[in-house]
Amino acid sequence: MNKNKKMFYLIIFGPPGSGKGTHSKKIVEKYDFVHISTGDIFRNEMAKDTDLGKLAKKYIDKGKLVPDNVVLKMLFSNIAMYENPKGFVLDGFPRTIEQAEKLDETILNKTLNTTLVISLDVTDDELIARLLKRGEDSHRSDDNEEIIRQRLEVYKQQTKPLLDHYKQKKVLKSINGIGKIDDIFADICKIIDSHKK
Repeated sequence: MNKNKKMFYLIIFGPPGSGKGTHSKKIVEKYDFVHISTGDIFRNEMAKDTDLGKLAKKYIDKGKLVPDNVVLKMLFSNIAMYENPKGFVLDGFPRTIEQAEKLDETILNKTLNTTLVISLDVTDDELIARLLKRGEDSHRSDDNEEIIRQRLEVYKQQTKPLLDHYKQKKVLKSINGIGKIDDIFADICKIIDSHKK
């Protein structure tokens, strides 16, 4: 990746089931950005039964976050693989203040880069309903009600403080994540387009 080129980094932020993956894929199609999903990468590693996959599975199956040092190493190695992308969509990262600060140090504080954080706001009842439905459809081991409630609690305790972190940096935009997918996506595009100018 050309380190001197201006790069657009978009962080999709929100609790499990808020639509981060769905909208990230639509953003990638429209803007030709690279989608970096920590969840997808970990699930791929688990499917291949790699050492990283085995380690991640121990935490994911319990509804816990994978340790920062493992996530950071995996994320930066993936970003470095791409040559001159138009931008990156970071989905599922950062999830802790430590991860956010490390990201700031390595990428987001560069004067050439543009950073935008979009938070999808969805109620707990809606999230639980969506995740239970997803669990029925995909048979994911972490989509049962007990684990879902644990994941939402972890999110509230460890990840939600990031809203304040990015609000202070004046890069946070929050939108309603409940409604028709196309309507929510239209709102997201308006925000992206205004930041890309």
